[in-house]
Amino acid sequence: MTQLVTETEGDQRGNKGLVRAAVAGATGFAGQELIRLLSRHPNVTITMATGSQATSTPRRLPSLSKIWDGTVVPLNAAAFAADAVFLALPEAASAELAPVLLASGLRVIDLSGAFRLRDDAKRAKFYPATASLPAGVAYGLTEFELDAIKSARLLSNPGCYPTASLLGLLPLQRAGLLKKGADIIIDAKSGISGAGKAATGRTHFSENHGSVAAYNPFGHRHTPEMEQALGQGVTFVPHLVPLDRGILSSMYAHLVPGTTAAAVTEAFERAYADAPFVRVTGDALPEIKHVAHTNFCDVGWKVDEATGRVFVVSVIDNLVKGASGQAIQNFNVMYGFDQKTGLL
Repeated sequence: MTQLVTETEGDQRGNKGLVRAAVAGATGFAGQELIRLLSRHPNVTITMATGSQATSTPRRLPSLSKIWDGTVVPLNAAAFAADAVFLALPEAASAELAPVLLASGLRVIDLSGAFRLRDDAKRAKFYPATASLPAGVAYGLTEFELDAIKSARLLSNPGCYPTASLLGLLPLQRAGLLKKGADIIIDAKSGISGAGKAATGRTHFSENHGSVAAYNPFGHRHTPEMEQALGQGVTFVPHLVPLDRGILSSMYAHLVPGTTAAAVTEAFERAYADAPFVRVTGDALPEIKHVAHTNFCDVGWKVDEATGRVFVVSVIDNLVKGASGQAIQNFNVMYGFDQKTGLL
């Protein structure tokens, strides 16, 4: 059995500038993206990459040849020789594995939804494998949770839809510009990779190509995650579009009476003045192609002062800013590195 690293030893290694990182679930879309990005991170050495199960067959990753030439091995909770472990696993597997790793003194960055919801009843409904939240968990929406992320032992990476939507709405909410009690409508479109690597009838090429389909209105598990952050209800309807990657979130909300377009612009510019991965575009509405294969989130908006309404568009790459890139951005904050390290 490989000796596990203690919390003190891990922190000392991190402070010296080199962190040993492992990835569990390295064969999925997000897992392979993690390996690709971590392999070029100057402060990381990848010590292990595993499949999603103990019975996984060892394999190489042809798409990463000469980027990372290691072998993905079966999952073994007792064999992580690392300081930090990225979990790109289904939520039930993360719920089981994360507490074991935390008890061994490792820091954990989880990309599943297992630890995102604070409310016990909602978590029981949408993530039933997570009976309780471990101590030291932080929600990793980097631009708004920096202090909590710095000291986190367990980092719960936000969902891809919530990342795009919350980055488009939180500046207005924090500035007190959203009308309380008024419905917020979030109409979001995602590329097929957001559904994961396992093929289904809905994500099969011949079913999705040339079509756009709405799914799971009023019941999507990302809805309570967004409501938790915003402190009010939302109407969220996701759609699948025939793209391999990317999310475009269109948001419609009512402003406090008397709010001007200039006040909205000021709120966005103030919120993201020091955010290296959010680009505000004003009334030049952004598109998915502007952010594909990057960790950027582009946010644009239009204000109708006559009716007191605001329309916000936010775009991200769901596999980067919506998953692996944001996880590494949070990892950088946890270990005191520049947020941009390994991502630009």
